[in-house]
Amino acid sequence: MKGISTKVSKTLIPSSKLVCADNSGAKILMIINKVGKQGRKRRLAAVGVGDVVKASVKSGSPQYLKKTVRVIIIRQKSPIRRANGIRVRFEDNAGILVTDVDLPIGTEVKGAMAREVVERYIKLAGIASRVV
Repeated sequence: MKGISTKVSKTLIPSSKLVCADNSGAKILMIINKVGKQGRKRRLAAVGVGDVVKASVKSGSPQYLKKTVRVIIIRQKSPIRRANGIRVRFEDNAGILVTDVDLPIGTEVKGAMAREVVERYIKLAGIASRVV
């Protein structure tokens, strides 16, 4: 996995709600934990844009309802500081469903996607409607 060139503030923790921004059938996701978690004992694993998490589908099609899925976070409300000094923030927290090898399940993304995600996962650029 490639590193990113910005300072992403990690503000999403387990039990945070996400909007599913693709057309896979899921609507609302709840973060369970970060994939590949490393950190201090008994500390919640915080995640931000570009991180892969395990999530539970809270609402959507019966195919995904109450199932555990892998999700890549593409938007967050908290500001992201880029190398050139500007800060980018989105109006919601959103993610898209991916397979075990980080390929997207849906065929299109609703809304904008952070540039940091496209830097790390090149395949997601093909389904993005806008990259900010």
